[in-house]
Amino acid sequence: QVQLVESGGGLVQPGGSLRLSCAASGFPFSFYGMRWYRQAPGKERELVATITSTSSSTNYADSVKGRFTISRDNAKNTLYLQMNSLKPEDSAMYYCNVVATPTFWGQGTQVTVSS
Repeated sequence: QVQLVESGGGLVQPGGSLRLSCAASGFPFSFYGMRWYRQAPGKERELVATITSTSSSTNYADSVKGRFTISRDNAKNTLYLQMNSLKPEDSAMYYCNVVATPTFWGQGTQVTVSS
């Protein structure tokens, strides 16, 4: 009954911001690292950001460094992705993912950056 539910996506103009959330349940969230991925139509799935279980370390794709921030609230079993200075090339379906084998995926949340 592992469940990951992404939310917070939408339509935003270039330069705007969005905050994505991933509500996790059915597993000990605080014990696992988490990741955000994105996938645009016709493109390969891309790892956007990673965070360790205690938030001791984070990693970002070069394309989003300085603009996106991954964070988590273990007390709330929730993962976040703050997205600032959005660009059209950030448009994609965004998914959260647990660092585990097997892994688990949510349904995703759509982000569209367009004027």
